[in-house]
Amino acid sequence: MNQYKYIAFLCCLVLTGCDKYLDVTPKGKTLLTTVADYDQWLNDEQLVYGLGEPEGSFDYLSDNVDYPSIANPPASPTELTYVWADQYSTDLSVSPLFWGFHYANINKYNTLLLGIDNATGGTDDQRKSLKAEALLGRALEYFYLVNEYGKEYDSATAATDLAVPFVTSNDVSQVVPARSTIAAIYKNIISDINTALPNLPLDNSTDRYRGSQAAGYSVLARIYFYAGDYADAETNAKLALQTTRATMMDFNGALPTTSLLSTQQDVIYGRLILGYITASLDFMRSFASNDLRPRKLYYSGDGYSYTVRGATYFVPALVNPGLEYVNTGTSVQEMELIVAECAARSNDLSTALQQLDGVRKYRFATASYVPYQSAEQDSVLQQVLLERNHELPFCALRWFDMRRLDKENRMDTVYRYDAQGNVIATLPPHSNRYTLEIPVQVLKYNPDMSQNP
Repeated sequence: MNQYKYIAFLCCLVLTGCDKYLDVTPKGKTLLTTVADYDQWLNDEQLVYGLGEPEGSFDYLSDNVDYPSIANPPASPTELTYVWADQYSTDLSVSPLFWGFHYANINKYNTLLLGIDNATGGTDDQRKSLKAEALLGRALEYFYLVNEYGKEYDSATAATDLAVPFVTSNDVSQVVPARSTIAAIYKNIISDINTALPNLPLDNSTDRYRGSQAAGYSVLARIYFYAGDYADAETNAKLALQTTRATMMDFNGALPTTSLLSTQQDVIYGRLILGYITASLDFMRSFASNDLRPRKLYYSGDGYSYTVRGATYFVPALVNPGLEYVNTGTSVQEMELIVAECAARSNDLSTALQQLDGVRKYRFATASYVPYQSAEQDSVLQQVLLERNHELPFCALRWFDMRRLDKENRMDTVYRYDAQGNVIATLPPHSNRYTLEIPVQVLKYNPDMSQNP
């Protein structure tokens, strides 16, 4: 693979937007020369967006979504995502959906990691802190990539199952690495976060798009959780909760009056998308009648009766403008639910129920709320899984949950329907479609890169 393929890999797939700072200085652009420049670099607008921005297109993969107005045959990238098509676009001139977004961000983080030590001004501690934030941000991007383009983590096969190239350079003269294995990607991102943790800021309450020690623990918890390492996931989720100043939001009380996600009280490590997606009838019918979330977060055109397809939208801005933006980063409630599920899986039902109640009491009407109780391990686990789906339905995690649940034989066939109710696509258990294909735009310039089945 020659340098021209790497140039195409970066220019066509990575550098998808205009940057305020470049590594050259044409037409008045600013060089990254000082520590302050690199600090500002981490405030780049691109880095605060979440997966599937602007309106959560990644969530169209999930079973919570309906698309009654879909064309038949599906044609747009969103429609093709919704039916789990092999490719979302065959236009070689466009950046590939999801893949291009992640590598664009990785290129930005690599730029800081490679240049910060030579920056002028600032202190060594500031350099270490910025480098730690970049390692954390890059790790989050690789977490997504390995779970999109690699199979669900399996300790028996992770050392041979292929994931994505682990790119650590921003130099277009470098050759694109081969696809790393799933085990190698996980090892690299866990190592990077552990390296970053001692130098991350203690608090990010004034800007939760930026890193902190709690953010580091929360991303580690998510990584271990999806690797099926529930003991380490629980440990790191608890550390995140112990070290963050973020707190749960009570839907029984006053909701935010500002839509700033960067200071929203329950955010640990923020990434934003707009909430705007059609919810499926089956999903909406799974909520209890005294659950506050449907009327706080969803707009219903059928009076919340859930009888008309396409009438109920997850669109918080229409019902509570302060919740306009959805956090695809980590949150207090995600960590609480990780602890709850890990405890349930280890049969520590007391902890599981306590953590479950810690979320549900803020989501149900106080006057009618009754804590969930059970002495049956599987019943508690099922309740935690249901609560996780209700609390985190459209923040780019449901698809990853479907993958891990499918591995445990907990997923039924998922169906897609046209406007007339005809089945136009199916996702059966253990389908190869649970792993996304490498985009054709990538293979065009890297023909020796293997495709997923």
